[in-house]
Amino acid sequence: MPNESRAKLQEYAEIWATRGVRAWAEGWWEMPVTVGDELGKIIGAEIGTTIMHQNVSICQALLLSCFEAASKPNVKRNKIVYSELNFPTVMYVYEAHARNGNLRIEIVKSDDGMTVETQKFLDAIDEETLLVPMSHVLFKSAFIQDAKAIIEKAHSVGAMVILDTYQSAGTVPFSVTDLNVDFATGGSVKWLCGGSGAGYLYVRKDLQDKLEPKITGWAAHDAPFAFEPNSIRYANGIERFQHGSPSIPALYGAISGYKIINEIGVDKIREKSVRQTTKLIELAEEAGFTVTSPRDSNRRAGTVTIQHESAAAMTKELVKREFIVDFRPGAGIRVSPHFYTTDEELELFTNELKTIRDTRAFESHLSASASF
Repeated sequence: MPNESRAKLQEYAEIWATRGVRAWAEGWWEMPVTVGDELGKIIGAEIGTTIMHQNVSICQALLLSCFEAASKPNVKRNKIVYSELNFPTVMYVYEAHARNGNLRIEIVKSDDGMTVETQKFLDAIDEETLLVPMSHVLFKSAFIQDAKAIIEKAHSVGAMVILDTYQSAGTVPFSVTDLNVDFATGGSVKWLCGGSGAGYLYVRKDLQDKLEPKITGWAAHDAPFAFEPNSIRYANGIERFQHGSPSIPALYGAISGYKIINEIGVDKIREKSVRQTTKLIELAEEAGFTVTSPRDSNRRAGTVTIQHESAAAMTKELVKREFIVDFRPGAGIRVSPHFYTTDEELELFTNELKTIRDTRAFESHLSASASF
């Protein structure tokens, strides 16, 4: 957590205590847009194209609600294409909507459980494809997918792409504008140093006023404080992609992280990340561990995944010893050095991991599962 985030949350509490309801007219109401614009700089978005939300699940469901195929039968363009290595929350949203039989889901399989062959993705996208909700970086392995090729194929047959940038924003340089992607979403817990409850949604400017989300609320109204009954009159631009009242404390807690990332610059963060993840792979393999993240730094994002038969238990022991890593089933121990991580810490981690393995200190955790 950035030191400034603590101060910003204290600032929120002070404003809440002293200004109360008046604070909504003194900047709070606009924060989903103003904070979104600050985040938008990280992902190469134009001003007025990024809005803050609670999480990716809400963003995916809200976007899907814009399309009649989600609720009407016999719509020809009704296919959803995504990889089996997508983050599960994305799959849950589409699978739940597909239960009524209106949507068809085609899942692109992985040959190794860690990567997805781009050509398989391209082959699955056709003239009946509606949406391609894809991960820019796969959460288990940090494999960088070829978003440009997939977006171009989707557009060539009239489909749209929702790019999940949760695992890339803040550590892999990219521009949603240059990619010409239709939509993007993500959250702040990973690389953006922004905490929970601060998801984000990007909608390309030329699409904004063409879409009417059915998941909506008073914040998406053109005149919310008129409190008009009955049908919604959508706001123009990115504001129409809001729903209910925004989570103001989460936005106060998040914005300092975005400013730090923008101040350092993602290019510099990436340069250090490539060097450190390469070093970490070398250290892990020298210690006798198997690494499943890509060796090619052009296809590897900021995480290194290390396999072990007792990876869940080893993660528990590492966290107990104050090494902040996590575990994912079917993948292993995920280690994610960021701009503040030192080379010495990488060496300390690898030595500790080796010690835990050699002394079998992880065995006390074998009956418990690792959650994070």
